[in-house]
Amino acid sequence: MANQEDENVGVATTKKTFAILETLRENEGLSIAEITRRTDLTKSTVYRHLKTLEELGYVIERDGEYYIGLGLLEIAEQTRNREPGYTIAQRKVFELGRETDERSMFLVEENLEGVYLYRYGSPSNTMVGERRPLHALASGKVILAEFDEERIERFIEQKGLVQHAKNTITDRDSLVSELEAVREQGYALNDEEYMDGLFGVGVPVYTPDDELLGSLGLFGPTSRFTDEYLHDDLVNRLWDKAGEIKVTLAYG
Repeated sequence: MANQEDENVGVATTKKTFAILETLRENEGLSIAEITRRTDLTKSTVYRHLKTLEELGYVIERDGEYYIGLGLLEIAEQTRNREPGYTIAQRKVFELGRETDERSMFLVEENLEGVYLYRYGSPSNTMVGERRPLHALASGKVILAEFDEERIERFIEQKGLVQHAKNTITDRDSLVSELEAVREQGYALNDEEYMDGLFGVGVPVYTPDDELLGSLGLFGPTSRFTDEYLHDDLVNRLWDKAGEIKVTLAYG
């Protein structure tokens, strides 16, 4: 019984630590009082956790306000560099952004969610590390299209087809039909499915062994993404960059 109680205390402590870190990630430059209010933790609890995190280099304090420290950057970079293709994808994201003057990104899947590893745009560091629903993104649908039937059903059951914008796919049959189209054409579109007024296009990125590495995507205002612009320019550019990642992984 004592071991179980100790374990529960440890879990609760860890959850409090991450609640503070996530609060700082969303709104940096917060005082202890502001963190206390946003987390519903006691002031003394917030103070103790912050001091421990500060000693470890995971947060820093400036004039009574707390920020995420560079200690977490090292951990994050280790994660992003875990796969050789990830660093190559970073270069291609920036190339796409500069060549098209659109916002570009590289998305991977973890625990049935889309995670932004790289983004080019203004500002380029926003969204990196953030999680998004796979069914509401062009790049997310590209990843879902690689799932087998059992995994798709697990995704629907665990994550649900939540509506985020006016055109979000919210029923199973429509999603299955959409994913079949994605497999046939080799790319996916997001026409105001995650955010009203936003259009996106994504393609799969494969390793030399034809394993899915992630998805390259471009997005911007719906009014700018005409059929001609998409099919005569953007889709081909995305395919080219995805192919370059695969070739570079194979031959260096």
